[in-house]
Amino acid sequence: MPTHALRVAAAGAAAAALLATSACSDGGGEKKRGKDGAAQDIKKPEWGECEAPTPAEGGGQVPGKDWQCAVLDVPLDYAEPEGETIPLALIRAKARSADKADKRIGSLVFNFGGPGGSGITSLPGAAKEYAALRERYDLVSFDPRGVGRSAPVLCEDDKQLDAYYASDSSPSTPEEEKQFLATSKKYKDACETKSGKVLPHVGTENAARDLDRLRQALGDEKLYYFGISYGTELGGVYAHLFPKNVGRAVFDAVVDPTKNSEQGALGQAKGFQLALGNFAQDCVNRGDSCVLQGSTAKEIEANIIKLQKQLAAKPIPGSGDRLLTEDAATNGIAFALYSKEAWPLLEQGLDEAEGGQGQLLLAMSDALNGRDPKGTYSNIGSANTAINCADSKDRYTLAQTKAKLPEFRAASPVFGDFLGWAMMGCTDWPVAGVWNTPDVSAPGSAPILVIGNTGDPATPYEGARKMAERLGPGVGVELTFKGEGHGAYNSGDPCVQQAVNSYLLDGKVPGAGTVCTASKSPAPTSPV
Repeated sequence: MPTHALRVAAAGAAAAALLATSACSDGGGEKKRGKDGAAQDIKKPEWGECEAPTPAEGGGQVPGKDWQCAVLDVPLDYAEPEGETIPLALIRAKARSADKADKRIGSLVFNFGGPGGSGITSLPGAAKEYAALRERYDLVSFDPRGVGRSAPVLCEDDKQLDAYYASDSSPSTPEEEKQFLATSKKYKDACETKSGKVLPHVGTENAARDLDRLRQALGDEKLYYFGISYGTELGGVYAHLFPKNVGRAVFDAVVDPTKNSEQGALGQAKGFQLALGNFAQDCVNRGDSCVLQGSTAKEIEANIIKLQKQLAAKPIPGSGDRLLTEDAATNGIAFALYSKEAWPLLEQGLDEAEGGQGQLLLAMSDALNGRDPKGTYSNIGSANTAINCADSKDRYTLAQTKAKLPEFRAASPVFGDFLGWAMMGCTDWPVAGVWNTPDVSAPGSAPILVIGNTGDPATPYEGARKMAERLGPGVGVELTFKGEGHGAYNSGDPCVQQAVNSYLLDGKVPGAGTVCTASKSPAPTSPV
């Protein structure tokens, strides 16, 4: 399991499971002065019809008639703002109140996470969930630099990626360790060969500067923003760099800005183990309607561990000539834990795998890795690695990684090995990282609503409080959602959605410490 496997956003992964854009106008630009002190010639996008997403974006159908696409040129290197540019692919659906100046607020920019998720595919697929916000906002998203069609990071080809994902990423012998290191080095060398020019420039600070360019191009004095998963880290860095430019912003499924790579991976091990336990307990609670063997959650988990060991010894048939390996099964389990709606698929996939058929778990693993049924990969994996490694300074040795494995295994008997070995994801990367943890302090920013989900596997609940604290007093406003899955607003919970909509649409900030409980509370409950 490569480094990115458990880091991708649920929205991007789901889109992968299941544009050529218009050029910018030559005129209409206006001179602005950015934080770097460099004059910026911001050209307004020329919106036109969208075409089908590219393979790097995950493919799919042409968005419907409501959608428009464009390109915004941004500097490849912000140290040379007048130098070479790269394109950012944009997509929008105009506000339903677009013709009513007193109703329309501006553009609400989404980043669905990853890092590496394509906004071109994610926003149209998720737009129904945000329909209430479209009443007063243009809904806007984009492919961040290095992603999709925005100067995409490319590494190995589809056949090579099939072999890469089928390789053993949790070695247990010296020979397997040697092969693991060689496979990882080959992948990273391919990234440097194909994408070496952009690798130094795909980090989150540059993406945040792109966001401010986008804000100006959209004609908004403030950035109205909805960040999910990694999008919360991007939003936090933006708020740090441009606190006075923050309008109303929501961070959902929050990345903990205080944790380095090792701490973040260990937190995920605990988070996915917690979510798996909740899934298993739900199965037990349903009695005979649950097809999995085991009268307790621990027994169900023990059977999953037994399945992992059996697959490590002998993979089973998956799809075509591809096999379900231990890695792929674990990846597929992780995919299903991103959303409670996928729990029935996980139950079915585990039942089939125990019976010798691995097609469903392999399909879910493919979805997490950005592989479509035809065998074409999006660039979400390549972009994820490149962005993480451009950001993080952490470069762990083999000895350091092996020394940490017992702690990871104790945190999660199911996911610990894989996330422990994933600490080496940036070892031998050709570009140095810039931070141990991101600075998200944002004194002077408008309030930012920070939502933590107690059952979130990928971005554990504690990260929301840490983000709110680091944003600073009067900026980070925490809301707790007692639910399952990755994120809160997309759960459809009316309490969460009412709190978010009231803030984004009417500027009403919920009380700090507000709590929503899944499917139980029709309205926010203020803390005592």
